[in-house]
Parts: sequence; C-alpha cells; structure tokens
Amino acid sequence: MADLLGQLEALAKGAREAIGSAADEKALEDLRVRFLGKKGELSAVLRGMGALPAEERPRVGEVANRVRDEVEALLADAKGRLDARKLEAELAGPPIDVTLPGRRLLPRGHRHPITRATEDISAIFARLGYEVASGPEIELDWFNFEALNIPPDHPARDMQDTFYVEVSTLGDGAPDGSVLLRTHTSPVQIRAMQRLGVPPVRIICPGRVYRSDYDQTHSPMFHQVEGLCVDEGITFADLKGTLAAFARAYFGEGTRTRFRPSYFPFVEPGAEVDVSCSICGGTGRLPVPGGQLPPDRATRRCGTCKETGWLEVLGAGMVHPKVLENGGFDPKRYSGFAFGMGVERMAMLRYGIDDLRLYFENDLRFLEQF
Repeated sequence: MADLLGQLEALAKGAREAIGSAADEKALEDLRVRFLGKKGELSAVLRGMGALPAEERPRVGEVANRVRDEVEALLADAKGRLDARKLEAELAGPPIDVTLPGRRLLPRGHRHPITRATEDISAIFARLGYEVASGPEIELDWFNFEALNIPPDHPARDMQDTFYVEVSTLGDGAPDGSVLLRTHTSPVQIRAMQRLGVPPVRIICPGRVYRSDYDQTHSPMFHQVEGLCVDEGITFADLKGTLAAFARAYFGEGTRTRFRPSYFPFVEPGAEVDVSCSICGGTGRLPVPGGQLPPDRATRRCGTCKETGWLEVLGAGMVHPKVLENGGFDPKRYSGFAFGMGVERMAMLRYGIDDLRLYFENDLRFLEQF
C-alpha cells in the first residue's frame, strides 16, 4: 500500500508542476490525457490496487479520488488563466469598429424556382384559411390508390405508373404493391381526414411525388400541391370561387378561369381548370414588333397558349362519396372539393421556363436568374 500511496503523491506533485507551466490549451489537453486518460498515470496506479488486501483498498481509493479531484481542479484553473490571458491580448490589440457594415464573404444564394413557387402557393392558400399538411413519400397502396377510389384493376393506375418497393400480384397479374413511392399527394388528404376526425377540413399538401415518366415535360420525380376542403354545405361554387381567387393572386389581377369537364376517380364531378394566358392577355395573339403593319399582319400567334388564349393549370372536383367514407366522414352529411397542381408547371408558366429538366440540372446560369 505504501508504494501506491507514494506513487499517488508523486503523481499529484508532478501534475502541479506540469500544469502550472502549461503554455496553451493544447498543452493542457495533453496533460489531461497524460494524468487522467484511460491509459494515463492515475489509471496505471489504480490497476495495482488489485494486488492489495481488501482492508487496504479503501485507503488507497480515498487518496486516488483526492488526487484526481486535485488534478481536475488544477486543469480548470489553468484553463481559466489561459482564457483570461487570451482576452487581455485581444483587448490590448488594434481596436475593432463594431459599427462597420458586415463583409459578404460568399456570394448570396438563390432560392430554387420550385421552392419559390411552392412557398408562394402555400402563402396564398394560407390567406384563404388553409393549413399545410404532410405525409410519407413512401406510401401504402391503400392510401395512394384504393382509398382514393382506384382499385387494383382500375385503368387510372396505368396513368400513374410508379415505383413499387414491395410488389405482389393478383391473379390477373396486376400489381398490388403494398409499399410504393406515392404518385400524388392525395394520400395526405385521406390521412388528414382520419387524423382530424371531424370537419371542417381545409388543408393543402405540398410535396414530392414519383411516376415512371421522363421527357421535356415530365420527370420521374416532381412536386405537387393538392388541396382539400370538407364541411357541411360545400358546393362546386365554393370550388370555383377559391380557385378563381388563387389564380388572380398567383398570376395577377385580371386573370380569368375556365372549367372544363374531366374525369378523376376520386372526384365527381371533375374538371380541368384553365387560366387566361398571361402572355397574350387571353387573346391568343401577340403584337408584331416593328413599324406600322396592315391589320392582318399586325399580330402573330401566341406560342405559349397555342393561340387558344387559355393555359391548363390544374385539376379539381367535388370529393367522391367513397373517398369521404374512406376518410371517416359521412357523405350524406358532408361534402367537399379537392384540387391539385404541378409546381413545376406553375413555375414554368410564371417564369417562362420551357424545359422541365432545367430544374434538376443544377446549372448556376439558370438558378441565378431567380
């Protein structure tokens, strides 16, 4: 025991001398490892306690704890002295004018046009009383298809061919994937209805979706914003008024809307929604630049709307009773409308982008325009 106690006292003495002369924080850290580390001097001494009789170990342990506490206190005091010395050196140095403007060391970044469009759309609907809801991108087949009135043999699944994570097959060979990458954000509407339990429901669902497409106007991954409103007495007139207000807020005052009958499995009736072309003002024609021309040559065809005066922007309709039931609502008491739009499409129309692939090429020449 006497040998171990002597080693502990020698360790404490050596720590006092070494720590007192430490010149910087790195030296202090090296001393901490030397004396208190797992392979340090104190641990080496304590390993010898195993050879001591049981009645002598408490005495050695008590001294070892005292030495450890002393070394830790010495290290803390030394760090405090070094910090104070460093602060004094900074205060004694050249003065700093804290009133000078900051220096921009890096070029300012740019929000991606898809991000800008998503935020703008969400802000508009927030002013209309809608809140943002979210859900998983890796979705169950039931939420993505069946709960939305799209059974396994429905032809609408061909229009929304997606990526299956786990695939089983029915007797006729049709995919019955239990887990897949969602093809739209509509599953969030079912989840929101089940979560809220009772109307009113006013939500929008922005997010990424996936389909097996890739060309100038389609991408295997793209973004959607879908909306849902459910309550007692909701009518198609409410849907028209909501989307007309959104179109004016997003595309500008004076924007007109047009509804054309269309089919979607999860709404009845359904419609495609067009807005008047913001490029030609809804006339389908653009003035020809230059001097005076005869009336028959003074205008040219608008390539954006293809001379129709209208641009297709989204799909919408009254929520199908089956979808309301799957969401937990009584379709005899409640009604609602839903709508959905592609964010890339909305940004293309707003910023005059003609190729969807530009969004995903990370070309700074393109991104720095926004």
